[in-house]
Amino acid sequence: MKVLSLPLCGMVLATSGWLAGQQGKLSGPVTGFVFDGSGRVLRPVQGVPGASLLGDPVSFGFDLAAVYISPRQDSALVVGADQSLHLFLLNAGAPTEVSLGGVTGAPQQVVFSPSGTAVALVASGTARVMTGLPGSPTLAGTVRVPSTGTVSTGARPILLSTAAFALSDDGMYLLTVAQGSARLLSIHGQDRRLIAAQAGALVAFAAGAHDAAVVDSVAGVTLIRDAAGTAGTQVLAAPDDGLAGPAGLAFSRDGHTLYVASATAQSVAAFNLAAASRTAIGCACTPAMLAPMGNVFRLTEMSSGAPFWLLDGGANPPRTVFVPALGE
Repeated sequence: MKVLSLPLCGMVLATSGWLAGQQGKLSGPVTGFVFDGSGRVLRPVQGVPGASLLGDPVSFGFDLAAVYISPRQDSALVVGADQSLHLFLLNAGAPTEVSLGGVTGAPQQVVFSPSGTAVALVASGTARVMTGLPGSPTLAGTVRVPSTGTVSTGARPILLSTAAFALSDDGMYLLTVAQGSARLLSIHGQDRRLIAAQAGALVAFAAGAHDAAVVDSVAGVTLIRDAAGTAGTQVLAAPDDGLAGPAGLAFSRDGHTLYVASATAQSVAAFNLAAASRTAIGCACTPAMLAPMGNVFRLTEMSSGAPFWLLDGGANPPRTVFVPALGE
């Protein structure tokens, strides 16, 4: 028992050293950042996947309402408690604000492109697309977002925007699901039907390309090569138990693997696109997303008193790991 406890003790002491140096700038490896909704603060995930802890809050100098972190964890869109909108570079944990060029207003949804070079700010049926991230954000154009219907709140019906979006790295195209199909929208006004898709389907773009994917409860998983051009389709898998209750869809950073997180199966299906093979990665959790966090993906939200889970696709073999709750 004593022999086994020594490496663990060393890990805890080393991690404590990282945490002690967090004020101002971070020291030691940082997996990424996560927004602590209960405390309304942004926290670093310090350490490496499988041996990481939550660090002290990053200070922005004002009260926060929401924080949206770029997939590369190098920048964050921050909504203040006063609904002001800000963009910060995250340089070793020390935030530096970058001008948004007059773009204001808190969005209802924030959709980063796979590499974080572009972002769509969705609100009131319109997506404002900004490119040049993280250092030189520029408003590239706007896209009219199709609706999925209405919901009654008693006084009058309110139009609902589509929940599923994906943005290409060049900021030219927005992929969404509406009117019974996956649709390709562009900042130049294009609205193109790609394939049939049910409400609740998920969409994703590959980094640095216009290849895309759709997971649908009826059609299964479909790969779309060059969605902005020939839009050739390939069905990777029909619906099955391992894909039930899809909660997240994302390409690996190199575009060679497509991941589908299943809440029902409590696992992630990994499709090797070159080898045309599929593996299942189990999780002692119920995945709710596949949010890029540098070289890993976050599978669950951070909640008070509970760990949250990550997919480490770069491990051999790929695995899921957890980050302990604060105080554990």
